[in-house]
Amino acid sequence: MTVVIDTSSLISLVRYYLPFDKDGKLVETIQSKVESGEIVVLDKVVEECKYFSGGRVVSKLPFLLDKKNQIKTTELFPTKTFFNMLDNQFVNTAIRRKLNVAEFESSKNLFLESADAKLLLYSTAKKKVGEDVIVITEESTANNDNKAFKKIPAICEILGLNCITLPQLLQNFGEIDVRF
Repeated sequence: MTVVIDTSSLISLVRYYLPFDKDGKLVETIQSKVESGEIVVLDKVVEECKYFSGGRVVSKLPFLLDKKNQIKTTELFPTKTFFNMLDNQFVNTAIRRKLNVAEFESSKNLFLESADAKLLLYSTAKKKVGEDVIVITEESTANNDNKAFKKIPAICEILGLNCITLPQLLQNFGEIDVRF
């Protein structure tokens, strides 16, 4: 099984869970799962983490900066099917109506270069070769950010990808005991 984690989940991990990780067991578990490839972190996600929250994620989880712990996304290209879905199914139609052709093309290009798009392309490619893929995100399906494209959970649903939250992932780790 491949677990692919997004930026929002890493931010939540650092912001909401690590302050309670007094013995370092959570960091140790996450690090071992990233290093073993059980949890996949894309280079684009690490890039985003450098700039969000003042780089707090990479300062608290420095192992993410090691290139051997990152999957390169430079070779991930959308298929014709993905492009069609982007234009017709992934689009936030309320925002799309407000954009002219040039603005929409610009939004589409920005999205295709984003960590979210790379995460979806990587996960879809893994699923296509028969791997079980789980996408980890803290995003909801609500389009509340005025972006031209739907959020990760909504697109995962369209693509038939499993999508869960960080707490759901952590419940599956027997090595840690999350209690309050």
